[in-house]
Amino acid sequence: MKQKIQLSCQTSALAELRRFLEQQLESTSLSERDRHQVTLAVEEVCANLIIHSHKCNGRDHIFLSMNDLPDRIIFEIEDQGEAFNLLQYETPDIQRVISEKRKGGLGIILVRKIMDEIQFESHQGTNTCRLIKFFQS
Repeated sequence: MKQKIQLSCQTSALAELRRFLEQQLESTSLSERDRHQVTLAVEEVCANLIIHSHKCNGRDHIFLSMNDLPDRIIFEIEDQGEAFNLLQYETPDIQRVISEKRKGGLGIILVRKIMDEIQFESHQGTNTCRLIKFFQS
């Protein structure tokens, strides 16, 4: 079953996103731990889009659809902001981040560890990030 939500590009919309994900994921066959991790991953991508691509401009929106299939869940996050391709992201040296006491830059590492597949496409001004989580058999 496919569920959708439209979010204003303001950080306050992340609470609405979290409620939506918790409600929708409750009926899936994911474990509680996996539901929390998937929520974290989707929220991280959406937060990055809101903050970095849209500069917290409340007139802009991102769109999230969640498709619960028998063997997996597919999240599609669409926007018309500045494109950021997760697949081209170069993982920072964690020791260097720690030694520099730098904030940020580690969320994408979490997304890659949590999700089983990440796909990205940009077509005619619309960016789509697809996050896929397979159910354990």
